[in-house]
This record gives sequence, structure tokens and C-alpha cells, in this order.
Amino acid sequence: MAATSLYVHVPFCPTLCPYCDFHVVRRSTGWVEAYLKRLKEEAEALHARHPHPLRTLYLGGGTPSYLRDRELVALFQALPWPLAEGAEVTLEANPGTLNRARLRLLKDLGVNRLSLGVQSFQDPVLRFLGRAHGRKGALRAVEMALEAGFRVSLDLILGLPLQDVAEDLKEAASLGVGHVSAYTLQVEPGTPFALLGVAVDPEKEAESFLLAEEVLGEAGLFRYEVSNFARKGEEARHNLVYWRNGFWLALGPAATAHLKAEGPLYARRTTNPPLPRWLAGEPPQEEAIPPLEHAKESLMLGLRLREGVDLGEVEARTGLSLWSRLEAQARALAEEGLLTLEGRSLRPTPQGLALLHRVVLRLWEGLEAEAG
Repeated sequence: MAATSLYVHVPFCPTLCPYCDFHVVRRSTGWVEAYLKRLKEEAEALHARHPHPLRTLYLGGGTPSYLRDRELVALFQALPWPLAEGAEVTLEANPGTLNRARLRLLKDLGVNRLSLGVQSFQDPVLRFLGRAHGRKGALRAVEMALEAGFRVSLDLILGLPLQDVAEDLKEAASLGVGHVSAYTLQVEPGTPFALLGVAVDPEKEAESFLLAEEVLGEAGLFRYEVSNFARKGEEARHNLVYWRNGFWLALGPAATAHLKAEGPLYARRTTNPPLPRWLAGEPPQEEAIPPLEHAKESLMLGLRLREGVDLGEVEARTGLSLWSRLEAQARALAEEGLLTLEGRSLRPTPQGLALLHRVVLRLWEGLEAEAG
């Protein structure tokens, strides 16, 4: 199976948010120029091994829209892949980095989908999150992006201190966007929020997702993944590659790729080093993924989707007889109302999505017991 999706990591951000643990840096003299030069070299070498047209291209970060116009042009020029007909080209953007001229440039470069890091429409919440934009800027960015003809996805964080979750969800639902990604705050070790002792209320977190399903669903945005809601046909095609445990290429510092390995029965993962070591040409770390591990990952990722996991497809990729290993656990989970079974497809129920960690662990136990 050829990898026809590409992720490009752009690590530069105008500010470093206190909750973020992604590989991001502030602009420093010469770094963007060095990044673009190294990216072009890496892209040419990768393209020589994987020349297939791209069905999805995702530029994430960081804040790709923070790059200057000439830098964005150079970034796209550094990517030698042709795009398949109807390819999805997504760029992550912060509201404060967009204007009409910038949107026209992105259109000219082939971007057709914007993932906007709004996070909230409430000014006190945005100040708490350390965001550079306010409510008016967020609304203006959405309006301009839709007028320019982009498919728009909003990122929201739910269950925050000071936040009226219903107000944020109703605002998002009223804007006419096709996609909303709704997450709860993850306080990662080493971030400023962790050092300050910021905590998430699990009860408010659970209530927030129930409310999101209700409010967004009434507006025609249906929950197709644990944290993602879309109108029909507006699902994030690039991210579906991840959740279906497909194969993708990756460029840039700290970027991770998932590739088919030599031989039919396992995959491999490669992860680039952070920016300074990546600029120096340090190669990525490689990890072989044995068949059983690939099956476990396929269950964990696929059950995040309402469509679930087709065990027959995973069996074909891994060479493992999964249904015989998992049938007893799957039927028990179905009796508990956490899964629905259709042939060899496992689909989470709404209750199963809420208790997804428990469902996955039960299925993993079945796989490991049989393997042992």
C-alpha cells in the first residue's frame, strides 16, 4: 500500500501557549531560512523513494500561517509531489495571522481546507489560554475564510475554567463551518500550566462532550470520531488516514511517519529529531511495528471512529486471526452496550465512546492472552 498522505511540520509560533507540549519554537534569526533549505533537501530525498501523487497534504505545527508570504511560497515550492485530483490540502492557522490577502495567497498555493485554532470565543478564556486573538478576531477570521471558499474546521477546547461551554458550542454551530474539533485541556508535564497546578475537572469534561454532541448535532455536525464533528462529506480526510491506521509520509522536525515495511506483515514508524538536530541532518529514529502491535494500534485508533474497525481488513494487513482471539470479548462488550457487531466489524456505541479506554483495554487483553 503506497503512502499517499504527507504531513509537514512547521514548528514556528508567534507565542508559546502555556498548555502546549508540541515541538514549537519562536522565530530566531536565520532559523526559518535554514528550515526551508533543509525541508527542500528532505522532501527531494523522500520523493525519490515515494513519488506517488498525494491524496492529502497537511501542514501543521506550530503555526504554518505565521510564515511570511515569501516563506509560504518557498515551503510549497519545496514539495515536489503532484496532487491527485480532488486532493485535500489542509493548513493550520491562527485567527490573528489571517487577512484577505493571505487567504488569496493560500488559495493560489492550493490550500483548500483551513484548521483554525480558535479554542474559544470568550475573551477571558482566551486570555487564560494565552492566545493572541480575541473573540472579534476569531469571528472575523472564520467569516473571511468561508467567504474565500475554504472548507473550515474549528478547534475548540472544552471544560475550561471561566468557560461557558454551551456558549462556545452554540457560537461554533452558528457560523456555518463544516467541521469542529472539540478537545478537553490536557495538562502535560513540563508545561507552564502543569507548573501552575492547573487541573481539569473530569465531570465537567464528560458533560462538555455530551453537550457538544447535542448542540453540534442539532446544527448538522455529527460526531464521527471521539473529538471530531462534521457535516456529511466534511470529515477530515487526512486525519482519517491516522485513525484508520493507514500509511503516511512526514517532513520536518519531530515529524512522525507511518510506513509499510519490507515484507507483508508489519509496518514501521520513523520520527525526526527536534529542530536543531534536524537542521544538522540527524536521521530519524526508526521503529519496527510487529503484526500484533499493528493490530492493537488499529483497534485503539479505529474505535475512536463511529464507523469502527473492520477486523477482516486488519487481519489482511497483519496475517493474524483476530476474530478468533477477540470474539468472546467483543460479544461481551456488545452485551454490555459498549459495542455493536456487524460481521467482523466492531463499532462503538455512544456509551462505548464515553468508556473507550475500558473497551480498548478489554480487547487488548484478549489479544495478549491469546498471544501469550
